[in-house]
Amino acid sequence: MFAIRGLEVGHNEVAHQAGVGVGTVYRRFPTKESLVEAIFEDRIDEITALGRCALNKPDSWQGLMYFVEEMCQLTARDQGLREAVFCREHGGDRVEAARVRLYPIVAKVVEAARADGYLRADISDSDLALMSIIAGAVNEFAADIRPDLWRRYVTIFLDGMRADGDQALLPVEALSADQHDAAMRSWNPRTHS
Repeated sequence: MFAIRGLEVGHNEVAHQAGVGVGTVYRRFPTKESLVEAIFEDRIDEITALGRCALNKPDSWQGLMYFVEEMCQLTARDQGLREAVFCREHGGDRVEAARVRLYPIVAKVVEAARADGYLRADISDSDLALMSIIAGAVNEFAADIRPDLWRRYVTIFLDGMRADGDQALLPVEALSADQHDAAMRSWNPRTHS
């Protein structure tokens, strides 16, 4: 339910889907944050593990591509995971701690590809987060017709991120860390669709 509808799913819907009383769900997960944490802390840590794996690839560009493709595969089809990673509306301390573990790894993946000359100098780790959100939007748009269409756009974005000597700078700078954080705090997927 969370994968399809995102973090708007409530205790009553979880209870109905699980075939238990709503009191059972509330006893185990007294708040929405505790329910979100139980589901998504480990899922965010999966993305962090992908980043660590990417850093261990012998070629930093292959590592970056691996990370982006795998991250987008997880988040394109799971609206709840996208929201847990990129929206601070839901989730408590454990989800926030998982985000804190993830972001430095993403920055290292980007910096390694940039330092090796594979990545445009004006690409930021915040660009990778937005690629994941875009992959999810493409999936929501075309999942019933082409469930893998998001891969096309991830590849287009990756090609556009690759350093190519005489590229003009991008017309708008990437979000700074503070701007990225502010966007995460204000993003509500249900009001922006």
